[in-house]
Amino acid sequence: MTTERNEIIIEGSQDGEHWLEYGFKYKPDAVDKPLSWNIPHQPRLDWQMWFAALSEPPSGGWFEKFMQRLQEGSPDVLALLAHNPFAKQPPAHLRAYLYRFTFTHPDQRAKSGHIWNREKLRLY
Repeated sequence: MTTERNEIIIEGSQDGEHWLEYGFKYKPDAVDKPLSWNIPHQPRLDWQMWFAALSEPPSGGWFEKFMQRLQEGSPDVLALLAHNPFAKQPPAHLRAYLYRFTFTHPDQRAKSGHIWNREKLRLY
């Protein structure tokens, strides 16, 4: 495939100052997250997130609806995620950042245990 990829990281906050990340089951997000094996399963949300990161978000599209459901705390949508940092109450604020992910070099990986390097690019 590729040696680098852009990924969307979604964060929520109750106060607009302290932000927590949602975790996905298969796509890269945390730098120490190991590579996953998902064949023959098709992780549709994670797959759609990868494609979404390749372009600008369309107004009124599925991503906007996804963000709305996260803010509502929809159990069906939250079940698609690996980690919900707002188990008690949905966040008051949501935002999404675009990051560039690249693989670490073997010497970096041996030192830190990180699989990925991640560089924040901009708000999505």
